[in-house]
Amino acid sequence: MKLNPEYTFYDSKLALSPADLQDLYRFTRWGRSRSLEQIAKMLEGTSMCFSIRHNGKLIAFCRVLTDFVFRGSLWDILVHPDHQGKGVGSQLLKYTLEHPALKNVPVIVTYTSELTSFMGRLGFEPRDGLMILQRRPMEYS
Repeated sequence: MKLNPEYTFYDSKLALSPADLQDLYRFTRWGRSRSLEQIAKMLEGTSMCFSIRHNGKLIAFCRVLTDFVFRGSLWDILVHPDHQGKGVGSQLLKYTLEHPALKNVPVIVTYTSELTSFMGRLGFEPRDGLMILQRRPMEYS
């Protein structure tokens, strides 16, 4: 896969900080209120993190929860507004899904209502049968 040379891609939690992520979350309606402490704890419990930097600044992120054998779930797909529409999100997800640790996992799911057409272009298909236990209202602050 050919990656844009303007961007530096990372596949490690060590490549970002909670403050970096908090800066990206502010551009979402669902993640604005996440605290540095919550983000740090989230990172600890995440299987893999993928990110992109441009001129040293974090401009894209996603994370995966997985058993590395049967199932994985993709979360928090973020691209800074200044870099949207330039193929950055597509490159991030291709980098993620083709990563050697994940490329043989047969089922990767994601839950989004905002990125349906974008995810469809990457091979994701909507499916019936989703069940969710929601203990608190979804965050939309």
